[in-house]
Amino acid sequence: MNKKMIVQPGSYPEKNGLYDPAQEKDSCGVGFVANIKGQPSHQIMLDAHHINARMDHRGGCGFEENTGDGAGVLTALPHSFFRRIAGELSVELPAPGHYAVGNIFLPQDPAERRYCQEQIETIIAEEGQTFLVWRQVPTDPVGANIGPASLAAQPTIDQLFIAANDIEGDAFERTLYIIRRRFSELLKRHTDHLTQGHMVYACSLSSKVIVYKGMLTPGQLFPFYPDLENTHFETHLAMVHSRFSTNTFPSWARAQPNRYMSHNGEINTLMGNKNMMTARQGSVQSPLFGAEINKLFP
Repeated sequence: MNKKMIVQPGSYPEKNGLYDPAQEKDSCGVGFVANIKGQPSHQIMLDAHHINARMDHRGGCGFEENTGDGAGVLTALPHSFFRRIAGELSVELPAPGHYAVGNIFLPQDPAERRYCQEQIETIIAEEGQTFLVWRQVPTDPVGANIGPASLAAQPTIDQLFIAANDIEGDAFERTLYIIRRRFSELLKRHTDHLTQGHMVYACSLSSKVIVYKGMLTPGQLFPFYPDLENTHFETHLAMVHSRFSTNTFPSWARAQPNRYMSHNGEINTLMGNKNMMTARQGSVQSPLFGAEINKLFP
């Protein structure tokens, strides 16, 4: 017998009747633009905005036409832009490659948000890296005409700055991966402290790339994030995504690009892949992670 399906803003429904969240699939639009010489410019962002707007037909929306299934963009770190931003926060950034930036979704509740920030800062220190500063990412939901359902589910969007400590390159990226995995799993389990733990999600945390995304339509993405329209935001590449959640529920976290890729939603082996990795977890080894690989589980 089917039970009434109740979904909290930003969360997912439980298995019910013919609906099974493990069997969800979607179909989306993906675009990419780059300067093949690696020269950053704001023109790349203008072109990315144009591409995403042209994929409006590949992006879904709900009964509210201004509540989108999801849209986002992945770019290289805009170093000159972040250097200006950090300066406004009285922070001096290290050289490119020696610091990382991440866009993190956190609870709307101020106390829960600060609790999450403190846990993340502790993990950064435990992994031997240096926490620099938090920055609340500017957003313009009114100017972007964000719908009521999207607004109700919108997390607080904070930007995290971390300085590398005696590591660089791939070694720094691996440490950032461990940091992200640790705080993501930790905060998922802290249900005794968090009523909005489902809002916690790391869009990206890297010394190379950054992701801006949300439960938006393609046309809302750039107006919603003023950073993206700032002429000082320069990059040599941009990957945009317009989500059409054919058989899935939209959310801020499920918007794409993901941290390193975008796809059109037809990775039909997802459940099998997850089960296979869970089964092999006890035997997984890596010469790069060594004993620290256990920090990546589950």
